[in-house]
Amino acid sequence: MRKFVIILVLVTAVFGGFSQHGLAALVYRSGEGWSLENDEGEVVESSASAQLQKAENLENTGDLKGALAAYRGLLRKFPSSGAAPKCVMKVAGIYEKQGHFEQAFAAYGKYITDYPKAEDFDNAVESQFNIAKRFLAGEKKRVFGVKTFASMETAEKMFEEIVKNAPYSKFAPLAQFNLGQSLEKQMKYPEAIAAYETVTVKYPSDSIAVDAQYQVGYVYYTQSRQAYDPAARNKARDAFEDFVARYPNSEKIAQAKENLNSLSGSDTKGVLGIAKYYDKAKNYKAAVIYYNQVIKQQAGTPDSDYAKNRVQELIGIVGEDALRAGPEKTENGTRAKISRKLQAQVDTANRPDYVGPPVKVPEDAPAQKPKVRTSPSDTGPVTPAVEPALPQ
Repeated sequence: MRKFVIILVLVTAVFGGFSQHGLAALVYRSGEGWSLENDEGEVVESSASAQLQKAENLENTGDLKGALAAYRGLLRKFPSSGAAPKCVMKVAGIYEKQGHFEQAFAAYGKYITDYPKAEDFDNAVESQFNIAKRFLAGEKKRVFGVKTFASMETAEKMFEEIVKNAPYSKFAPLAQFNLGQSLEKQMKYPEAIAAYETVTVKYPSDSIAVDAQYQVGYVYYTQSRQAYDPAARNKARDAFEDFVARYPNSEKIAQAKENLNSLSGSDTKGVLGIAKYYDKAKNYKAAVIYYNQVIKQQAGTPDSDYAKNRVQELIGIVGEDALRAGPEKTENGTRAKISRKLQAQVDTANRPDYVGPPVKVPEDAPAQKPKVRTSPSDTGPVTPAVEPALPQ
């Protein structure tokens, strides 16, 4: 909503300016976007060479607006002339000098698609790459010529276009890697991982493949830290181990190994996160399973103390029987009452002043056929006596 208001104000200001000062109309040209220049009425020379000379003279005197109109006039009247490719590059270059980076990117793109065998092909790709890098670094979009807000989506689309239109250029591997960077900054983690993996598959001999393999592990690592995700942690470990094995001389080896150590340590630390997850979900029996694991694995630590205290709190909330897992959990209800009654009889018979008949204790208390649960109030929480599945 806020962005809409800003755009509305800008539109009002722009069109208001037109009515007050009689400026040229706002024009949209396919592939170039909106423009304030009105060069439709520009007088075009009778030959392409003459028009080119006119445009270059204007550019040399610093009249970029006039030069831009003259170059576009040549393209409009002599689109098939030998000067056309040079004019497209000139148009792109002027847009770039003026700070209209999206229009410049589009113009360079026209050169790449229309003149793939022309002499400035590599220069056009490099220029597009540098513009895309600007947006990756936070360059703001322009709306009606006014900078408004940064757009990582713009960087994403630009890098995608470079890879698509110039897949065999020397900038393609870098563009593919930076596509991953733009996706990662937007927290589109699965897409970022796919982009980095594409670098290692399509451009395995390029030096950027080393960084791409590291980033695969790093993105999984980031996922595993933001929310407990054992699958992401395992994939991060696999990716870093692959990195260490494939690129033992990389300057990032030390960091990869440190990350691996951190991942190994997080195996036990992550258990507390699972316990809290089930605790919050009120699956207290599952929570206690993991709290007990923390107590065993991290004895003497603050996490262990927290787990002990929380287990005692849960016992006070739902009772010890409701938190038992395994065979002990069956000692509730009718069977638990029978067991307690038999134990009381044995205790009584063992008193030194007892004079009654001997107490016969059965080898096992009679098993009770479980009742069908008909409503949530009939029994406590129904959970299997096994370790629950991890949260996804």
